[in-house]
Amino acid sequence: MYRSHTCGALRAENIGEEIMLAGWVQRSRNMGGMTFVDLRDRYGITQLSFNVEKDENLCEAARKLGREFVIQVTGKVIERESKNKNLTTGEIEIEVQKLEVLNAAQTPPFTIEDDTDGGEELRMKYRYLDLRRNPLRKNLELRHKLGFETRKYLSDSGFLEIETPYLIKSTPEGARDFVVPSRMHPGEFYALPQSPQTFKQILMIGGYDRYFQIVRCFRDEDLRADRQPEFTQIDCEMAFVEQEDVLQMFEGLVRHLFSEVKGVALPEFDRMTYAEAMKLYGSDKPDVRFGMQFVELNELTKGKGFGVFDSAELVVGICAKGAASYSRKQLDKLTEFVRKPQIGATGLIYGRVDDEGGVKSSVDKFFDESDRKKWAEAFDAESGDLLLILAGDAIKVRKQLNELRLEMGNQLELRDPSKFAPLWVVDFPLLEWDEDGKRFHAMHHPFTSPKAEHMSLLDTDPGKVNANAYDMVVNGVELGGGSIRIHDQALQAKMFEVLGFTKEEAEKQFGFLMGAFKYGAPPHGGVAFGFDRLAAMFGGTDSIRDYIAFPKNNAGKDLMIDSPSTIAHEQLKELGLAVKKE
Repeated sequence: MYRSHTCGALRAENIGEEIMLAGWVQRSRNMGGMTFVDLRDRYGITQLSFNVEKDENLCEAARKLGREFVIQVTGKVIERESKNKNLTTGEIEIEVQKLEVLNAAQTPPFTIEDDTDGGEELRMKYRYLDLRRNPLRKNLELRHKLGFETRKYLSDSGFLEIETPYLIKSTPEGARDFVVPSRMHPGEFYALPQSPQTFKQILMIGGYDRYFQIVRCFRDEDLRADRQPEFTQIDCEMAFVEQEDVLQMFEGLVRHLFSEVKGVALPEFDRMTYAEAMKLYGSDKPDVRFGMQFVELNELTKGKGFGVFDSAELVVGICAKGAASYSRKQLDKLTEFVRKPQIGATGLIYGRVDDEGGVKSSVDKFFDESDRKKWAEAFDAESGDLLLILAGDAIKVRKQLNELRLEMGNQLELRDPSKFAPLWVVDFPLLEWDEDGKRFHAMHHPFTSPKAEHMSLLDTDPGKVNANAYDMVVNGVELGGGSIRIHDQALQAKMFEVLGFTKEEAEKQFGFLMGAFKYGAPPHGGVAFGFDRLAAMFGGTDSIRDYIAFPKNNAGKDLMIDSPSTIAHEQLKELGLAVKKE
């Protein structure tokens, strides 16, 4: 036995006990006649004391201990003379009687402390060291608890956790697949699943009416803070349900998680259509913790001789309450912000609301006082408010104004991290037009059911069809999404036709699903939540990397194991992928 207790377990009531501890040396302090060592494991830190008068050799051995040495000690729990209120073990220390070095360690390349001096790339290279730090330990404990409570809620609700394959068939819709060559079938490939979508639908056809899986998924796409090439979903499906049944069930799940894991009682989930979200916020995942809704100004701004407004498809703005005090320098920075390449606006018009409800703007020479006062009325603006206006192509300008709205929310400290504003965004378009390919793509996936009242439009005007699709959004973050699925073979065939599939292509890619529909598919629908993203939200950060034990960096590389990497020519040859050497 290496230890009788962990390094976070001992308290004042243990004083007088003979114990054994094992762990890593956090730090040591040579005080002349005494040497103190902080011993750390996953559970906490316990101070060890070595007295030169009681055992000079033992004290000398303690002084040779370096950071991250793995040691075992035997000793007696005694009262600590200088107590540490910041440690749960701060009332006691261990009077060491025996010390054994289990493994010496090199000096680590960064400090194993809460506030480390290691940069992200360095910490990812030495991930095994980074994992010893408290912040990552707490993040992974949080992730564990989220998974545990998810399983508990869904199991108590009658769901079965069923595993689906990782080696599947590549499909043309969605993001790029990661492909795996088959040695036994030269020239043929498996794909790693972007989601278990078709398998969970087949489970519904198989009679397993409530399925879930906390499942690894893979997408070969460009990365950012909230994306990884491999990620985890809470994947769920239900049979014999309508949209409202699904929304109620999984609103309940998220309420349960916030209550049990974070101690937060969520307010009732609002509902907002996709059209409303885009019109009022320029985003299908709006942060509704604060107002600043979009106001359209076409009728009040066009035909006044200001070319930027006259030539624009849309003139739209926001009202930043109490921000009229912004200096010219601050306003210039906002203009620089919207002109950044990733946002792409050409400029920014602003107006300050005065005590009489008038507006002093950056385009006063084109609009008289009466015109500008109507702007303030349209925004329902008050004295001291700041109007920020963009103009241009409708789709682009809404996205640009969304970015400006979020920036203003940050600057005015309106995005309170302790406040949670959840909503369902519903009634998404079924399809989106690809101008380059001159064809429609499914906005969610090709198995999403059109709304019943829009079925006839599939033949006449597919772009106007809305879907039985929904996203859960909390604080401007899309936590999950799903839809009611197509369960009728004829409608699924029609959907493939609208998406530009030939009958032969549809049969080759999805014949197994179409065949299953012939044998009685129940109405069904489901949802999938981004588990990594959920963990990051609960932890109060934007990046998901610190909630994954072994993440990839922005280039999709695992710096610790140096992956991806080349493989031997003989291995490529065995897989039928080798290029012949000249």
